[in-house]
Amino acid sequence: KLSWADRDACTGIENIDEAITLLEQNNWDLVAAINGVIPQENGILQSDYGGETISGPAFDPASHPAPAPAPSSSSAFRPVMPSRQIVERQPRMLDFRVEYRDRNVDVVLEDSCTVGEIKQILENELQIPVSKMLLKGWKTGDVEDSTVLKSLHLPKNNSLYVLTPDLPPPSSSSHAGALQESLNQNFMLIITHREVQREYNLNFSGSSTIQEVKRNVYDLTSIPVRHQLWEGWPTSATDDSMCLAESGLSYPCHRLTVGRRSSPAQTREQSEEQSTDVHMVSDSDGDDFEDASEFGVDDGEVFGMASSALRKSPMSECNFSYRYGDCHPVFFIGSLEAAFQEAFYVKARDRKLLAIYLHHDESVLTNVFCSQMLCAESIVSYLSQNFITWAWDLTKDANRARFLTMCNRHFGSVVAQTIRTQKTDQFPLFLIIMGKRSSNEVLNVIQGNTTVDELMMRLMANSVKPYEMSIFMGQKPDEREARENVKREQDEAYRLSLEADRAKREAHEREMAEQFRLEQIRKEQEEEREAIRLSLEQALPPEPKEENAEPVSKLRIRTPSGEFLERRFLASNKLQIVFDFVASKGFPWDEFKLLSTFPRRDVTQLDPNKSLLEVKLFPQETLFLEAKE
Repeated sequence: KLSWADRDACTGIENIDEAITLLEQNNWDLVAAINGVIPQENGILQSDYGGETISGPAFDPASHPAPAPAPSSSSAFRPVMPSRQIVERQPRMLDFRVEYRDRNVDVVLEDSCTVGEIKQILENELQIPVSKMLLKGWKTGDVEDSTVLKSLHLPKNNSLYVLTPDLPPPSSSSHAGALQESLNQNFMLIITHREVQREYNLNFSGSSTIQEVKRNVYDLTSIPVRHQLWEGWPTSATDDSMCLAESGLSYPCHRLTVGRRSSPAQTREQSEEQSTDVHMVSDSDGDDFEDASEFGVDDGEVFGMASSALRKSPMSECNFSYRYGDCHPVFFIGSLEAAFQEAFYVKARDRKLLAIYLHHDESVLTNVFCSQMLCAESIVSYLSQNFITWAWDLTKDANRARFLTMCNRHFGSVVAQTIRTQKTDQFPLFLIIMGKRSSNEVLNVIQGNTTVDELMMRLMANSVKPYEMSIFMGQKPDEREARENVKREQDEAYRLSLEADRAKREAHEREMAEQFRLEQIRKEQEEEREAIRLSLEQALPPEPKEENAEPVSKLRIRTPSGEFLERRFLASNKLQIVFDFVASKGFPWDEFKLLSTFPRRDVTQLDPNKSLLEVKLFPQETLFLEAKE
């Protein structure tokens, strides 16, 4: 056990009467009495018994006021070392709840500690180096590690969170539970479109895949998925089928940037356009099927061979003219949608039918059909005058699957099923397409087992000009154009209306955001004022009793609402203590002035370091508060 000599060495109290008085004030709890005299960093004195803590109630200045010091005896708060300051009150304790991923850590510290000390405690609890830790959630924004908590004017209870952007996500067995929780969370992706400098704020659930994000971005930016060039994805996001919860994105929000990369097929087409007569395009440049990679199809495939192979083989000029001669139809170079635009969406007098040629290298009819019928001068001339001819190679299964998907989209499942059921020996095929207002109609399907005369007759049977057909149906081109003009005007008016509605909605959202921001500022100011008020209230010395050895001054203060605040002060107390008392009641001295009646004077203009006796506020005085202008 500790001897009295040991206790005297700790406390510096030599007067036995003072020691007994302190013990009586703390219900004879020795640890509490010593803690009241010598403040420990953690508020608890450690005993000698195996490092265990001596239990007992901590010293509370509010419930155990210190006695008035007697001039004749040594002070109970006499410092042990000359450099130690006299302790007037216990430090204010602050509670922090710190959140990190799926853990919560409670930290209790004095307001005289620094932010860095919180991080040191969290380093022991979370096993995270301080250098890798970002402590967020402060009301005043980011703070330095050396910042003293008292200077932040914090309330008693505070909530913070830890970010570790330099550390990878956990991969232990507990990560499975965290991943399951992340799947149910929503991620805010702030995506910047680089070319137009526009931001999109998109919400996705944790179970959404990266591929779904890219498809949604395609809808917003019109950049096909395979042409999207991204910045900002975590290094762990290596697979588009990966869900956002396991991709390593920052929660709750993550910033990304997207732009358009040049298409290899477009680059090749531009360089080869001068030297190539015609290509059998696979629609890789259009938006019909943006994710060609999922079918395993190279962008430049012609007649079932990759363009990279074509440039190296004897058929590097592998086009229709190389195989079947210079007399051949002029095939439209571009996507299927572009062929629709060229055939159907021009002036009525210039409209044509669309002929889709479906090639298949493995059919026994292909060589004969191409060389003897499709390259016949009469057929070539008639196709050039009356049709827009577009070609597709179905030799590879992947190309066949892509065309069936496009066919199902543009012509319906019946046409797609018809082509799907065609056997290899029934190819090649000619599809004759006519554009209508609501859909595209397949007028005829011409198989390869035919003659030149039959092919010409079937082409002629379906080659009624769209212009002539519109007149036959009682629709003159001028009337049609007038209706189209009206429709365009209506569309423009509708677009302007949508823009006006969007502008109103954005203005309303900005107004709501501004109101929310002002409300947050008001709440923060109120919390800060309340924290300051509590700090001043706890810093006040205890109110002396009416019968006291020292002179006592009784002040009666009238508030602007007519209520009275009454309190006793020692005549030796400084005027600043009166100001602190008034501020602790919600009347800060920078907003209110304290006035005396006879003589009328502004007490707040007096020196706050003078005593009440010196400023003649003794033995009693009635003051009143008045708001400053």
